[in-house]
Amino acid sequence: MSPRDNRDTMPKSKRLLELMLTVNRKRKFTVKELAQEFGVSPRTILRDLQELGELGVPLYSEVGPHGGYQVLNERILPPIAFTEEEAVALFFACHALRHYSFIPFETEASSALGKFYHYMSGDVRDRIDQMKNRVDFVIPVRQAESPFLSALLEAAVMQKVLRIGYKSQENVTVRDIQPIGIYASSGLWYCPAYCFLRGGVRLFRCDRIISVEEGDPEIKPLDLRSIHLDNWEDSFSDKSRYARCRVQLSEEGVRVCEAELGRRGLLQVREDGTGWIDGDIPIGEIPYFARLFIGLGSDAEVAEPLELIDCMRVKLKELLAKYDA
Repeated sequence: MSPRDNRDTMPKSKRLLELMLTVNRKRKFTVKELAQEFGVSPRTILRDLQELGELGVPLYSEVGPHGGYQVLNERILPPIAFTEEEAVALFFACHALRHYSFIPFETEASSALGKFYHYMSGDVRDRIDQMKNRVDFVIPVRQAESPFLSALLEAAVMQKVLRIGYKSQENVTVRDIQPIGIYASSGLWYCPAYCFLRGGVRLFRCDRIISVEEGDPEIKPLDLRSIHLDNWEDSFSDKSRYARCRVQLSEEGVRVCEAELGRRGLLQVREDGTGWIDGDIPIGEIPYFARLFIGLGSDAEVAEPLELIDCMRVKLKELLAKYDA
């Protein structure tokens, strides 16, 4: 018996599963091609395609002599068997994202979570319901909006140049950038990117990006395929724009800096919970570090750079002046 004969007599559920895998692989096809491959009539294939569409397979039909069907950009993954522990772990990994007001795949994450929960067995859903109020991943609540995360992430993956409007503390600038990636830290999103205006990599706060559009077509994208979130600082560091920072921290200082400094890799922790910072920081971010260490009070003792110490003195004088009698 040939494979076609096997498909002609296979259960409908199995044929639909094979059909879903086939159209996902082919991307573009005709009813006649599928009918021949599965050994069934074109009418049967049309009914099966309609059922796949109802199940969520994103099919698009084209009319004309060269028409047919194609699968839209959203590919459908084949069924995957999870253990109960794997299912619960994946559910809560996705569930934790709800604390972020903005994520790069907000609609998709919500849809996936709904599907995941809906198709679990009743006892697993009961277990998840009991755990929802027993485990959480808390982040600081932020009012800042970051509506361009998806565009930034896509540009990083596709090696594209974007033109952004960026609102700093001083003014608003328009610049062309090539994103390297995006990451979240303490409830805020950040995007390291090559800035063609400044001629180097800069770290952008995503909530300060007020507009995104196609970049200047005259600018050729850089080859940043080997540059990612774990090595971008080392790959593009301009030592003339950095200063060595050394700070001693108490246990409380370590706790705050762990949350604030995120992926910067500056923090070292001792066995007793205290720690220190010893590394290069961008000169342009000295005001930020001054506010951070002033807020820590006696839990942080800054040794250098002198520019940071001077900045802290100025800010402390300004603060004291507000309360002078």
